[in-house]
Parts: sequence; C-alpha cells; structure tokens
Amino acid sequence: MTRDGMIAGYRRLLAIPDVRGFFLPGLVARFPLAMRPIGCILLVSGLTGSYALAGATSAALTVAQAIASPRLGWLADRLGQRRVLLPALAGHALGLASLILAAQLGAPVWLLLVTAALAGATVAPVNAMVLARWTHVIRRRATPGDEGALLGRAYALENVGTEVFFVVGPFLVTLLALGLFPAAGLLAALLLTVAGGVPLAAHRPSEPPPVATGPGAGALRVTGLRVIMLSFIGSATLFGAIEVGLVAFADEQGRPALAGLLISLFAVGSLVAALTYGARQWRWPPERRFAIAVGWLTAGTVPILLAPDLPWMALAVIVAGVAIAPAVIAGSTLIEALVPPAVLTESFAWYTTATAIGLAVGAAGAGWLVDGYGSRAAFAVASAGGAVSLTVVLAGGRWLTTGATGDRRGGG
Repeated sequence: MTRDGMIAGYRRLLAIPDVRGFFLPGLVARFPLAMRPIGCILLVSGLTGSYALAGATSAALTVAQAIASPRLGWLADRLGQRRVLLPALAGHALGLASLILAAQLGAPVWLLLVTAALAGATVAPVNAMVLARWTHVIRRRATPGDEGALLGRAYALENVGTEVFFVVGPFLVTLLALGLFPAAGLLAALLLTVAGGVPLAAHRPSEPPPVATGPGAGALRVTGLRVIMLSFIGSATLFGAIEVGLVAFADEQGRPALAGLLISLFAVGSLVAALTYGARQWRWPPERRFAIAVGWLTAGTVPILLAPDLPWMALAVIVAGVAIAPAVIAGSTLIEALVPPAVLTESFAWYTTATAIGLAVGAAGAGWLVDGYGSRAAFAVASAGGAVSLTVVLAGGRWLTTGATGDRRGGG
C-alpha cells in the first residue's frame, strides 16, 4: 500500500461519527501506561538507591492493577463505563499521591507497597474501554461488509498510539525524574490520567450499553482467551525485565540519563511495524501472525543480551521491537473473534491483566537479579519470558483457530 493510501485509510476510520469524541481522550488517558512502571522505579531507586525495592514497588502497583482490571472491566460491561471510570479515577489519584508522599517521607517498606497497590488497583482499564468503544461504534456506524477491515485498522491505530507512548513516555518520565525531582514523572502521569479520563467518561455517544449476563458467563470460560493471556504474561515478563535491564545497563555504561531513550527505542521499531501492519490486507490467519510475531520477539532478546555498548544496544532494541505491534494487534483480533460481545470489555481487560502480571514478574525478578549480577541477568529473565510465551502459543494453537484471514479481519 502506498503512503497516500495508508493515510487515506486511517482518515476514513477517524471520520466515522463519534470516533474523535473518545479517541483523543482515550489517547491522553492511556499515555501514563508507559510512564507508571519506570516512574515507580525511578522514584524509589532515586530516593533509596535500591533497585530491588524499586522493582518490588513497581510490581506491587502492577500486580494490584492485574487483579482489579478484569473486575473493573466486568463492571463496565454490566453497569456502563462512566459509572466505573469516574470513581476509579478518584481512587487512583488518591493512591498515587499517597505513594509519592510515602516515598518522599521515607516511609517503611510495607507502606510503600500498600500505597503502590492502592494506586494500581484503581487504574481503570482504559485500553479495554476504548477498544470496546471502537467495536460498538464501528458495528453501529460502518457500512455492512466494512466492519472487519475497520476493526482491524482501529486496533492497529490504537497500537500506534501505544507505541508513541512507549517512545515518548519513558523518555519524558526519565527526563522529569532525573531533571527535576524523583516524583516528577509520576505526578505527570497522574495529571494525564485525569485529563484524559474525565472527558472519556463524559462522551456518552460512544459508550457501549450495559449488558446483563447470568452467573458463570465470564470471559475466561473461553479456552482461546486463556491461551492468549498466558502468552501475553510471558511477553510482558520480557518487557518488564528489559525495562529494568536497560536502566541498569545505561548506569553501567556511565550514562544513566540515556535509560529512557533506550526504552523508547524499544518502541520505535514497533511504531513503524504498527503503521505498516494496519494498512495492509493479510492473507495469513491471525493465529499464524501471532505465533510468528511472538517468535521474532523471543529471538530478539538474544542480541539485547549480547550487546556490548550503548550503540549496539540501541540497534538491538529497535530490531526486537519490530515484533511488538504485530503480536499485540493479532492478539487483539483473536480476542475479538473468540469471545462473546457481552464480555468484550472484560476480555480486553484480561489482556491488561496479563500484561501487568508479566511486567510485575519481569520487573521484580530482574530488579532482584540486577542488584547482584548486573544488567545481563535482567536480559536473561527477558529471554526466559519470551520462551514461555512462544511455547504457550505453539502448544495452544488449536484453541486459537478462527478461520479468519486478513481479508475478513482487515488489518487485524
């Protein structure tokens, strides 16, 4: 597809009525996704000097988010997003402010972990809510026959936004935390969360109507969703370990301020891949694309593990990052194809949960090992996470078969 054709396809998507009312606030509200984990690490390590405690605090936040996110998604499916999003925003603001205050005052470890857990448990599953809004609006507004292509392109566009966050977010939070004061990055994340979340909650035309379901109708009854979630846990373990490893690697190289840049470069390859992936029609079914992307991501940890200096590390993280967007987009397409519409928000929230669990495992494990063995140990954890993800996809492939090709699902 030509550049003009690619741009025209995305313009057509954004021209659908009601899209811009939730798309832009959703972008702002999701920006802190790329800021909170590294923000926690920089806050606690900057004030205590301990990577282990920093990793544990970040893990407490992400584990609490992992536990609460599907429940919040379940409530959003049944009560409506607005009735869930606004209270969650208030609770998150209280939790994150408490964490920052506890860290600044040198509070005991248990209090740091409790406040981090409170902040994580009240992170609304904005990504799941936005994906559910895309599905609702496109099914309501799209021309018959165009739904699959538009949904695939919408998932790709959301992933482009996510990759921009992961290019800019870590660099921004590192710049703020190291250039101003350790809590500056998390404060910026809090402001963005509220600034995007409030208008998103207020946009009623795009909000999916509540759906009443009987007991036992949860999303995890779908075996294919469980396979995808386990795979995402492994991939996110890779991400969490690499973040900690890159912070430590930059410090070992005598350039700690470049940690955010290295983490951002991890998303550069994914950003380019997302734009290209979402603009073309794929003949391979999404389950095959998913397996190939996870395999690439796993293999990409080897050059990262072996990189001798900053220039080689920069190149290695870009190459590995190319696989991120295809894996996430194909995984989202599989979720939409495999689960009933009544549990769609909850299903996408389980993706957020799997990501949070993996990030927590990767950050905590890598942080503990970095203190004793250096950055290479963190990258070894990343390789192990990728291997687990690939094994799950290959072993559970029969539950991921949808029969959908790229022509039916569009860019997804």
